[in-house]
Amino acid sequence: MSFPDITPALRAAAPDLRGRLLANAEMAPLTWFRVGGPAQALFTPADEADLAHLLSGLPQEIPLTVVGLGSNLIVRDGGIPGLVIRLGGKAFGEITIEPGDRLRAGAAVPDVKLARAAADAALDGLAFYRGIPGCIGGALRMNAGAHGGETTDVLVEARGVRRDGRLVTLSHAEMGFSYRSSGAGTQDIIFTSALFQGRPGDRAAIQAEMDRVTAAREAAQPIRERTGGSTFKNPPGGKAWQLIDAAGCRGLRMGGAQVSEMHCNFLINTGGATAADVEGLGEEVRRRVKAHSGFELQWEIKRIGVV
Repeated sequence: MSFPDITPALRAAAPDLRGRLLANAEMAPLTWFRVGGPAQALFTPADEADLAHLLSGLPQEIPLTVVGLGSNLIVRDGGIPGLVIRLGGKAFGEITIEPGDRLRAGAAVPDVKLARAAADAALDGLAFYRGIPGCIGGALRMNAGAHGGETTDVLVEARGVRRDGRLVTLSHAEMGFSYRSSGAGTQDIIFTSALFQGRPGDRAAIQAEMDRVTAAREAAQPIRERTGGSTFKNPPGGKAWQLIDAAGCRGLRMGGAQVSEMHCNFLINTGGATAADVEGLGEEVRRRVKAHSGFELQWEIKRIGVV
């Protein structure tokens, strides 16, 4: 399907745009599942000021969606109405080491790149990011974590742009972190960068920890498949993968989508899957787990767009 072209109206409202603005841009190549319909309008800003310029003139009636690396994401087959913003390039992809054992990273920085930069600077405490398949913007929104660490453990502050174009800096307390979520994630803020706190460490020991995380990931997760990372949050008192396995869902298929045989909290696109296949399979897993154990699994993967 295709949407009406709203890019002329967006350019008229923000005439000094410098970034890339596309109508009916395909989203499937930008997601790890490789599924989903187009974005009505896709904007990649040149820098923070360019983003603020567009948002300051954006009509309230136009829906706004932000995507990152597309790792923990299902874009539905009908596509995404309104404006989709995807940060990228040098303006949002840099990491700097700051005084006090701190690192500042752009929102488009892959989590693994932050872990490597910290290791190179002999800063401990951020090696867990090696095991997260996403970027800093997503980590801020969902309090991403793995292997015993979470974003809340290391974040000092986050910077972003509100829907009306105003710049804002949120302290750790203002982020409202909880398990796999952030209170700030419910606000109309597009995160552009974040400041993290490390601690002095031994470079070799930090690298060894990152190697351990890498080995554990490769041994237990289908990282070479078209997948979206962990599908469901671990419920209180349980492990999502164990509940899925106990409900007989390991290897379960729907169309071109399958529950991974290697790690059954991962869904994979075996080839030719639609977004409806992937999401429908996830809902069937939720139904079976509820019927078997009484646990109601909650999606960790974000699902956006229209059916």
